[in-house]
Amino acid sequence: MIPLEQYRQILEVLPILCVDVIITNSRGEYLLVKRKGKPLEGHWWVVGGRVLKGETLEQAVVRKVQTEVGLTLRNLRAVGYCEEVFPDAPFEVQSGLHTVSVVFSGEVDNRQPIKLDDQSADWLYAKALPAAFRVQPFPGSQDYAGS
Repeated sequence: MIPLEQYRQILEVLPILCVDVIITNSRGEYLLVKRKGKPLEGHWWVVGGRVLKGETLEQAVVRKVQTEVGLTLRNLRAVGYCEEVFPDAPFEVQSGLHTVSVVFSGEVDNRQPIKLDDQSADWLYAKALPAAFRVQPFPGSQDYAGS
């Protein structure tokens, strides 16, 4: 892992590549977690986080979902992206946290138990995604024919 001071320097000057995951159950509800840390401390949000070097986007999704909520997804697919600059950055980063997230969707079996890690205080299934979570479709994605 990167030493904290070096990571803080990286966060001051570069955006961070992340994945965010829209997880739905059989009732069409969205799984949200209440974040413990910055950014978005105390807010309900989707599961997600940084992509590690050498990891594919799909591998990052599987790792984050398994680590954060203990679930296995089916019908995983990329649906768009989101770009945010959060003023409440972790590690006392003065410039804020700039993230670029590839957003995926996937489904879970309602019988799978939720097992939160230490990043989240609580979880719930909600009828809507957080209003601040703004997913942009990939440019031209509706016309993609798989070339």
